[in-house]
Amino acid sequence: MENLDLYRCEICGNIIEVVLSGGGELVCCGKPMQKMLPQANEESMQEKHVPIFLKYDNGEGDIRVGEVLHPMLKEHYIMFIQAISKDKKSSYLKYLSPNEEPKLSLHNIDSYNYAREFCNIHGLWEGKND
Repeated sequence: MENLDLYRCEICGNIIEVVLSGGGELVCCGKPMQKMLPQANEESMQEKHVPIFLKYDNGEGDIRVGEVLHPMLKEHYIMFIQAISKDKKSSYLKYLSPNEEPKLSLHNIDSYNYAREFCNIHGLWEGKND
């Protein structure tokens, strides 16, 4: 278990992020929690789920979910977007609600190496800052 790893309870759906790794086992609802891994980049779902970095001349940028923006409906939406620094010492997390644009705006976007997002139906996805 490492800092910033995500774990999910298969019973109640709780998701936790490791802030400081101290060993031991993460347990929820009486059972070990499962480490969350990004989905395989299936082409059929990739265009709407992979976080994409958009960089602007002033060093700012956006991370948007999908080449074609992901739908943000009550029954199907992105729950959060998280940018993670190159050294994994910092992250920026934005929670989203239905009807919000699936986008995270950042100052100094080049200090973030990758982003991940969580779709309430299709799970965790990851994109790199190329």
